[in-house]
Amino acid sequence: MSLSKPHPPQTHYLPRSPPGNPSSTLSLPPADPPLSPSPAPSPVKISMQEHFAINVCPGPILPIPQISDFFPRFRDFPSTPPPQRERQPEKGKDRDGERDREGEKEREEVEEGETQEVVDSDDDDETYLGTLEFSLLFDQDSNCLHCTIHKAKGLKAMDSNGLADPYVKLHLLPGASKANKLRTKTLKNTLNPVWNETLIYHGITAADMTTKTLRLCVCDMDRLGRNEFIGEVMVALKRLRVGETKKYNMGLERQAQNREINNQNQEQGTPVAEEERGRILVSLLYSAEKQALIVGIVRCAHLAAMDSNGYSDPFVKIILQPDMGKKSKNKTSVKKKTLNPEFNEEFVYEVPHDQLAKKTLEISVWDYDLGMSNDFIGGVELGINAKGERLKHWFECLKYIGKKVEYWHALTQQCAPSSD
Repeated sequence: MSLSKPHPPQTHYLPRSPPGNPSSTLSLPPADPPLSPSPAPSPVKISMQEHFAINVCPGPILPIPQISDFFPRFRDFPSTPPPQRERQPEKGKDRDGERDREGEKEREEVEEGETQEVVDSDDDDETYLGTLEFSLLFDQDSNCLHCTIHKAKGLKAMDSNGLADPYVKLHLLPGASKANKLRTKTLKNTLNPVWNETLIYHGITAADMTTKTLRLCVCDMDRLGRNEFIGEVMVALKRLRVGETKKYNMGLERQAQNREINNQNQEQGTPVAEEERGRILVSLLYSAEKQALIVGIVRCAHLAAMDSNGYSDPFVKIILQPDMGKKSKNKTSVKKKTLNPEFNEEFVYEVPHDQLAKKTLEISVWDYDLGMSNDFIGGVELGINAKGERLKHWFECLKYIGKKVEYWHALTQQCAPSSD
């Protein structure tokens, strides 16, 4: 929009008579031929901004600040800084900052009061992470430790929605992490999960109960990233009584506080050279009807990891010595990617009872590798030359004909064959 200013009107003046001839009359100039109309002068244009500035707020017009004035790093050319404005909004910001500081102080005072209340209570000072309810039962007859995870309360929120996706991991310390690892299912979007799930550790002996420590970690599952740690508890298994179920309701603690406990447990615990190789559950039965020895490979527990993924592909080989050819050698199936395989396979050796006392049963556990030589994990020998539990197991098999005798045996490297 533009406005034009009016052009001033044109005026014509008559010429005066010469001074020497006063009586002369005035004469009009001869009429000129009609001229073509002159073009109208161009109107003066002003912008809308100037128009409103003049009519509404007369005075100097300040330039409109651009975004480059507030973010100089986006400016590719040097320019003068924008004019300073009134600092009333900044004063408001200062007031808001003072209010925020006062609010933070109040929050800190409230948090300090809460922590003081927790410290004064019987629970630990980290109970704000949540509590975990579980129960433990040691069955000495089957050498099993039953861990029942009941529920958790008041877990710390780990997700942006103010909730978490919790699950519980169990580890037996000292020992290999993946071989002793058990895990519950994951519950979605809750801070008070209820699992009621029982996890079983096989191959746990009375000696283990005096040296082992159970670690229970509560974590938050994150599909897009790494799972986050919430809290953990530690329980010394020596406090458990055989055949008695003990319930726990413990406050979760931070991981950093328990690293020293883990190191102490590893230093105070017994040597774990044999334990790292794992254990095997073997059953022996001599059948008088078949005149044969029936060897059962039930399962293995806590095997050593031989592959780069932290697991193994285990199988078991059984040889009855002295070697009687192909009849004396047997092999189980291969279990993929596990450190606690369950086989439940039996093998029959036709041997007279009077000759069985002179025999030796060699059992070895291997890790299967495709296209490469198999890796030896550990082995055990049962026979007249054995000692301890191994000799006791062999004698009971010879003594109680027709009765199946099961024993857990620790795998060692002493009976490693020269080749697989």
